[in-house]
Amino acid sequence: MAAAESSLSIVEYFRGEDGYRCGYCKNETGNLSHGMWAHSMTVQDYQDLIDRGWRRSGKYVYKPIMNKTCCPQYTIRCQALHFQTSKSHKKVLKKMLKFISKGDVSKVMGGEEPMDSHIEDVVACNYEYRNESHVSQAELKLLSVDHTERAETEDKDKEQMKEEVNVKKVESSSLQIHMAKGTPVPGEPSHSTKIVHALPKPGKGADLNKPPCRKAKDIRKERKLQKLLQNQMCTCEGSPLQAGDQVLLLQNSKSKPNQPKTVEDFIFASLPDDAAHKLEVRLVRSSPPSSQFEATFQESYQVYKRYQMVIHKDPPDKPTINQFTRFLCDSPLEAENLPNGPDCGYGSFHQQYWLDGKIIAVGVIDILPYCVSSVYLYYDPDYSFLSLGVYSALREIAFTRQLHEKAPDLCFYYMGFYIHSCPKMRYKGQYRPSDLLCPETYVWIPIEQCLPLLEHSKYCRFNQDVKAVDDGRIKELGRVRVLHKGTIMPYSVYKKRRKGPSDEASVHQYASLVGQTCSERMLLFRS
Repeated sequence: MAAAESSLSIVEYFRGEDGYRCGYCKNETGNLSHGMWAHSMTVQDYQDLIDRGWRRSGKYVYKPIMNKTCCPQYTIRCQALHFQTSKSHKKVLKKMLKFISKGDVSKVMGGEEPMDSHIEDVVACNYEYRNESHVSQAELKLLSVDHTERAETEDKDKEQMKEEVNVKKVESSSLQIHMAKGTPVPGEPSHSTKIVHALPKPGKGADLNKPPCRKAKDIRKERKLQKLLQNQMCTCEGSPLQAGDQVLLLQNSKSKPNQPKTVEDFIFASLPDDAAHKLEVRLVRSSPPSSQFEATFQESYQVYKRYQMVIHKDPPDKPTINQFTRFLCDSPLEAENLPNGPDCGYGSFHQQYWLDGKIIAVGVIDILPYCVSSVYLYYDPDYSFLSLGVYSALREIAFTRQLHEKAPDLCFYYMGFYIHSCPKMRYKGQYRPSDLLCPETYVWIPIEQCLPLLEHSKYCRFNQDVKAVDDGRIKELGRVRVLHKGTIMPYSVYKKRRKGPSDEASVHQYASLVGQTCSERMLLFRS
């Protein structure tokens, strides 16, 4: 049963009724949200939840009540594979490059974006302590799956699976027809039907049996990059990247002729042999904590404490180890390693920025099936001049692109919430191309289409199709999975056994917010 427990999400739902103080407009009771305490959660369930407007703070998962809260928070994602650096982004990257190579500490950076990339999560962490679960682990222990309706449920699942298989067959055959006709597949680059390689005439053209000629300048550049990668390498759990990953980084770092420079061009630019500093980014798993995470815990906490005191003006006794652990180290996400996933696996991690042997910043991230989700960033205030909030976001975009090479579905960078009603939070919209999540139909809309709407109203339905509805809406409340007295059962069975007043309204609200798919996979704890 232990294996079954580790692959199931178990949550307690809290109805959003009381308002909290808003960290943006300072309204004392205007911040309204629904919440769940997640005892455990699979990465797929969390991916599906954030695609419905949820977000985690430690083990507390919350969803703003968009049409009621004072400052609506829209989920924003950047299309990492198509990301283009802006002028201000390039300034930050160049500044870091100059600092590492020459020790330049120029602080003249007028008009740049805020450095605190994830301020909204400081607000979110307040919920965590108000709604912490008091359920014992014994109550969460799974004993059995209720057999009363399991056969009926399995029959329905089999019918559903047959329908899905038939649909997939139709889609597959349709795709083959499109490919045969040379029609581009939606979302994929267009290719011509036939590519003809004409052989050169005798005496003309290159010898196709030999590798193409290379310029000496390109060879020198590659050698410098290889040397750089040995010194300035992003490491996973303290170990250098594999040879294959180094090749990918080299390929990504080469801009095509007449093409704008990529993030990788700046991050992995060649450094002189006598570079003033050495910067290294290490990825360590925070939950469950790896040995590398535990070995650096105290140093990481001290950076967080200084950050909170200097940047957020916390008193010396407020940023305690307990708060740090619950807010930024504890996570409900189960660690998962899949054959077609990234080498580091899925789950919760800390990206530690080591400068000359000491931690100067930490990016808290979740690696999920379709994205890297940025949770929080904290840094040593002595290095504020390096714009570490912006720099870390750019590094995380580059990291997303790197993970995509091994896990093709992983191609987005989630930046948390975009709050248009708070001017200092609008900078996230500068990471283009980006999309905002429609709060009613849960489809992604390009941010360029959303901004004019937000100028007129702080709450907007971005999907302009008036007939469109939430495809993931709750359709069968009886199929919601419930964990009651150690037994897993559909809500239809639990409802018959329940004694006392009906809880149908609360369960229906929960299912509507998480969607039919998650409500049938996750276990809703009922005492």
